[in-house]
Amino acid sequence: MQNTMRIPSLLGLMVTVLALGCGRDKQQSSSAATQPMANDSSIVFTAAQIAHGKVRWEAVSQSSTSGVVEVPGQLVTNDDRTARLAAPAQARVIAVHVSPGDHVLRGMRLVTLQSPDANMAQSDLQKADAEVASRRAAATYAKSARGRAERLLALKAIPRQDYERAIADDELARASLSQAIAEAQRSRSNASQLGIDPGSGTMSIRSPISGIVTAREVAPGSVVSPGAPLVTVTDPSTLWLAVALPEAVASSARVGATLRFTVPIAPDTFFARIQSVSGSFDPATRSLPIRGIVSNPGGRLRPELFARVWVESNQPQLTMTIPESAIQRMENRVAVFVFHPTPGGGARFEKRDVEIGGAQAGRVTVLRGLKPGEIIVVEGAFAVRAQMEKRKMPGMEM
Repeated sequence: MQNTMRIPSLLGLMVTVLALGCGRDKQQSSSAATQPMANDSSIVFTAAQIAHGKVRWEAVSQSSTSGVVEVPGQLVTNDDRTARLAAPAQARVIAVHVSPGDHVLRGMRLVTLQSPDANMAQSDLQKADAEVASRRAAATYAKSARGRAERLLALKAIPRQDYERAIADDELARASLSQAIAEAQRSRSNASQLGIDPGSGTMSIRSPISGIVTAREVAPGSVVSPGAPLVTVTDPSTLWLAVALPEAVASSARVGATLRFTVPIAPDTFFARIQSVSGSFDPATRSLPIRGIVSNPGGRLRPELFARVWVESNQPQLTMTIPESAIQRMENRVAVFVFHPTPGGGARFEKRDVEIGGAQAGRVTVLRGLKPGEIIVVEGAFAVRAQMEKRKMPGMEM
């Protein structure tokens, strides 16, 4: 009887334990489901970490600006005043006489090459000149014979048939001379295009313009194929300003309009005149490429400099600006951290790549990558970045 009463009690105890275990499992599952997940492009901060890193965020907003829009640009060489010299034939580089940054004059020798094609062209020219000399001597004799035949015919000392033969020989000699002269001119033109030095038989690559050497692609002893780049020379008195206009201000671009721009190496404001406007938008960036011509008489500006460009717009523009403190450069890209709240006062910060324009009064213009209303980190972004980079290091734990 006593054992019979003990069995229900044990069964009740087991049911209670199972119920408590199931409740705990459900609670853990619910907690895991609500726990924010991090990935390679985001990181989770607790409330304590946010306070310690002094992280603060605010919403991205748009503001209406006057009819001037700031966009990034880049100075490039003026291709109309640039000479990219290449090897005219397969050859071996004997000497390179210039280095990047050297000032050169028109006609100055830049590279010396040695090639079998040059030897053959020089031999053809010598043969052609010898043929011209031979044909000229024959033409001189034929002309003299014709004159003598005319005099003898007048005295009736020779038959008319001999006189007509002398005329034919003279015309044939003159035609042969003309043919030999044409062949010599062709050989001389070929030798000139190869830049052959008559004395040494080598090829000399000379600068067709006066300017600055911007690139040197070969070294002495190397073998180059036809068309291989050797040296680039550009005239820096004018440069091109390459700009990609957003769709919102593309209608303002017109040939002849003026662009204002600045560069990091000089405090002055420079000006460019729009030279060309592309006929279509870039499908990848949805921007309109334009090109301005920049006068650079003193050589203060250099190719490949980045520029801040101001474009006059026909109407006020809505632009997004964020504090400079929100900008972080990671993996050679410009990024910000987008805020997403989590339970318990924490937050998940998502790394977002953005394209920015110019900066003014501590704020940076955002061209792409964000939308109005999104919340981003504006203070403590470096702390978020440090924790994200620390997580990627092997053997480091958060």
